Amino acid sequence: MSLRRLFTSESVTEGHPDKIADQISDSVLDAVLAKDPHGKVACESLVTTGMVFVAGEITTDAYVDIPNVARQVIKDVGYSDSCYGFDYETCAVITSIDEQSPDIRLGVVDKHGAGDQGMMFGYACKETDVLMPLPIVVAHNLTRRLAEVRRDSKSMPYLRPDGKSQVTVDYENGEPKRFHTVVVSSQHDAEVSVDQIREDVKKNVVQPVLEKFPLALDDDLILYVNPTGRFVEGGPKADCGLTGRKIIVDTYGGLGSHGGGAFSGKDPSKVDRSASYAARHIAKNVVAAGVASNCEIQIAYAIGEREPVSVMVDTFGTGTVDDTKLTEVVRKTFDLTPDGIIDRLRLRRPIYRPTAAYGHFGREGDDFTWEKTDYVDKLKSQLG
Repeated sequence: MSLRRLFTSESVTEGHPDKIADQISDSVLDAVLAKDPHGKVACESLVTTGMVFVAGEITTDAYVDIPNVARQVIKDVGYSDSCYGFDYETCAVITSIDEQSPDIRLGVVDKHGAGDQGMMFGYACKETDVLMPLPIVVAHNLTRRLAEVRRDSKSMPYLRPDGKSQVTVDYENGEPKRFHTVVVSSQHDAEVSVDQIREDVKKNVVQPVLEKFPLALDDDLILYVNPTGRFVEGGPKADCGLTGRKIIVDTYGGLGSHGGGAFSGKDPSKVDRSASYAARHIAKNVVAAGVASNCEIQIAYAIGEREPVSVMVDTFGTGTVDDTKLTEVVRKTFDLTPDGIIDRLRLRRPIYRPTAAYGHFGREGDDFTWEKTDYVDKLKSQLG
């Protein structure tokens, strides 16, 4: 008997208000780490009509011109015209920065422990070549392509920075079979017609992306482009943006679990970030080693303690070895202390702004160390 289900994931462009906030927070973090690799940063940003508000706790001897950092991000993203209601030249930038609590410092600096309690998850599966779920990978490809055609003024010069995508995949017996529904929404100039937008987005964005994936493309595909018919007012003028409000976009698109902690603006002593990267690294290496086709890792910490209070491996019945044995091997193979994770993944570098749009996982490049499958042979040797 065939078992069918639909699963949906979404992505947003770099010009989405929440992603502007994430990029500002991670750019402040990068600016600190570039001068002080051991700086402690917990930076939150809010963007709204004509204003950026940056707050949080930063402990460092380095000087960072936060207003300049924020304005550069806004300029790079594409908010360069005051008619958008938000642009890099005229927006106000307000800051409220304190130092990290000395009580937290006791556990992080003196004991080399976790910067907070909490549970973090990592996930990997065989649906794509980057070992990520298919719906979120396609959704990210669509928003990244939307940004590319916006920057290429020849093809769709009327596009503005804000935008979203959503992808529904039809699964049969756990395997992706076809694209069921695709939604793309993009901010645009007032003068362009919705019919032109829909035709151009289908031709220049949707078709080139979907054709890269080996799924059935048929006439039954449901495609929505700017479903309301108008998306002129967007960005921070239309919606307040906040750091850390796109945690599912940032991770696995709703597949797998999430511990609730956001990533952007946090230095790697915060296990919300570093342990989530470590969990993804482990899960990806487990799947790449052929030990399982699906794998989820949970790691939990107590604030100020070095070793995790728990580690869990769940292969959803796809593992070639028992999950209990695999958990033992993982604990033996990977140093999961905060310092161990930071050193193994080289997380004290200014590498974080690129993570703040189009997902933290499934990415390519040397800076995304948690995406490397460099522990495959070690896992295989431990498992015999």
